[in-house]
Amino acid sequence: MIRIAVSGHRGLPSQTVTLIDDAIRKALAEHAPAITGLSCLADGADQIFARAVLDLGGVLEAVVPAEQYRDGLPVEAHPEYDALASRAAQVHRLEFVESTSESHMVASRRMLDHADELFAVWDGKPARGYGGTADVVAEARRRGVRIRVIWPEGAQRD
Repeated sequence: MIRIAVSGHRGLPSQTVTLIDDAIRKALAEHAPAITGLSCLADGADQIFARAVLDLGGVLEAVVPAEQYRDGLPVEAHPEYDALASRAAQVHRLEFVESTSESHMVASRRMLDHADELFAVWDGKPARGYGGTADVVAEARRRGVRIRVIWPEGAQRD
């Protein structure tokens, strides 16, 4: 079973969500259903990936960066976060209380500790803040973790 972590952009326009969902499902289908997906379940790429893993018969493991993590997500992302978390085979909770860039990066490192590959839903640009997708990609490169960049033609970021 392959273990795939995800890191990716949030706040994606609906057309981009559709493009990314299709691209993730196509990439995951190469291994389905023998997939364990590792995700922090944030809005955007994380939730798209987690839903696709489950829909294709894979196993989901959630990594929760902090006790207050869910509260820091947009309210409209809470129902999907809750639904995905309830279907996770394992939920790994880090010991941080506040949801910060530091806790997010530690969570990404934790996922990479247990991943064979990283799906980076990434436009190739520098991170907008510490712990962003570019930082996670750099960490995966440093560790020698395989990286698959998923940014289909036509994808845009807010």
